[in-house]
Amino acid sequence: MAEQVLIQFRADKSLKQEVAEIYETLGMDLPTAFRMFMARSKMVKGLPFEAVLPEDTITRAEAKRAFYELRRQAADLPEMSLEEINGEIAAVRAERKR
Repeated sequence: MAEQVLIQFRADKSLKQEVAEIYETLGMDLPTAFRMFMARSKMVKGLPFEAVLPEDTITRAEAKRAFYELRRQAADLPEMSLEEINGEIAAVRAERKR
């Protein structure tokens, strides 16, 4: 067996807990998951997942403007009853089944 080393790093407490719960659900602990990450990194000679920036990005200000514009447009729409909404949903579902 190869010589073992201790690896330590800092992480956000809530993030660590959430991730630990995910791996526990999968039947493993964090050290096992990290060993798998390192083994896979060695196999692919890089990150074991795609790490690219999205092509389309917007600034917070642009997102806020888009939100308020959609909100303004929605204000002009007539109110729908619950029955009308459910009717439209049922029609779309029926169309998808065809």
